[in-house]
Amino acid sequence: MSQAVVANQTPSQLTALLLPLSDRTLALPNVAVAELIPYRPPRASENMPDWFLGQVPWRDLNLPLLSFEIASGGRTQVGPNARVAILNALGGRPHVKFIALLVQGIPRSTRVDSELGRARAELAPLELDAITLVDGVAKIPDLVALEQKLADAGLI
Repeated sequence: MSQAVVANQTPSQLTALLLPLSDRTLALPNVAVAELIPYRPPRASENMPDWFLGQVPWRDLNLPLLSFEIASGGRTQVGPNARVAILNALGGRPHVKFIALLVQGIPRSTRVDSELGRARAELAPLELDAITLVDGVAKIPDLVALEQKLADAGLI
């Protein structure tokens, strides 16, 4: 098989991480998640949007910690299994490499292939699509729009 043919093929499977939130599950390509860290209360600021939970330290950076649920019109709380998922920023801003997202447990890995069915589920703001899994539905977040929301609020 020639290299040109191989280069034009799309993978039939990819590994996704299912991130549990308080009211839904998000599905992200595993390369979107840089690290999972324990939850620690963020350094909050006054007069900020309710979906912006504050800044969390990670390595030598202070990252904005977001609630996806609140940013997309829902509600959240910090549960006993709360963690912070460090996500690779996708918006192309040279000074923004990572953002932090509140999750409610440990993400799990799953294989996603071209046979996976789209779910008939109502989508909230910041959700691109929904997929059917063996044990429920997962939403595909619009991470670029989430990052833009941070930029529009002057937080990055």
